[in-house]
Amino acid sequence: MRIIGGEAAGRIVHVPEGLGVRPMPDKVKLAVFNSLGGFVDGARVLDLFSGTGALGHECLSRGAVLLHSVEKSDKHARFYRRNLVAAGLSATAVELRVDDVFSAVPQLAAAGRLFDLVIADPPYGEKNVGRRSTSLAQRLLDQPDLPRLLAPGALFILGHTKRDTLDIPPAWKERKMLKHGDTVIRFFKPAGAVDPVEIVEPEPSEGEPTEP
Repeated sequence: MRIIGGEAAGRIVHVPEGLGVRPMPDKVKLAVFNSLGGFVDGARVLDLFSGTGALGHECLSRGAVLLHSVEKSDKHARFYRRNLVAAGLSATAVELRVDDVFSAVPQLAAAGRLFDLVIADPPYGEKNVGRRSTSLAQRLLDQPDLPRLLAPGALFILGHTKRDTLDIPPAWKERKMLKHGDTVIRFFKPAGAVDPVEIVEPEPSEGEPTEP
C-alpha cells in the first residue's frame, strides 16, 4: 500500500501481518480522491477506524490542515505513528486518539468539534439478507451525534462491503456511490445541508471503480 497523491506520493504505508487491518485498495482510493478533487486541500478531516493511517495520511499529503484519527487498537496506532514519520508528514496537524469510535463521536460532538470531511472504512459486516444490518457501517449511519460533527458543506464518506445492505437514516442524504469488487464507497451529506463543492466525476479507466 502506498500514498498515491500529494506531497508524500509514493511513500509506503506499512500494515501488520494478518487480517486485523484491511486497507482500502489503491484503485478504490484513487477513485475516491479523484472524485473529491481539491476538496481535501485546507480541510479539517476526521478519520474513523483509521487503522494504520492509509486514508488519513492520504488526506494530509493532499493538503488537509487537520487530521483527527480514531483507532481502537494500540498495535495499529503504533503502525500509524511510524507511517506518519516514514511519509515525512507533519505530526503537528495530527490528533491520534486511541479509543472506540462510538465513544469518541459523542465526546467530539459535545466538545463542539466540526470537520469538513469525515471518512470511515470500518471492518466489514456480514451478509444481511432479510434482516437489518448490524455492521459497524450501519451503526455509524445510525449514530445520532455524527451529523453534528460536519461543518457546513462537509462530506461523510463511508466504505462497506456490497453484501452488507445498509439502511440510510433520514439524517443523511446520499450524493454518490462507487463500487469496485466487494467494496462500496458512499458519499453523504447531512439531510437538509447545503451541497458542498461539486464532486468531480473522474474519467473512468480500465479496472477503475464505477457507479451503479
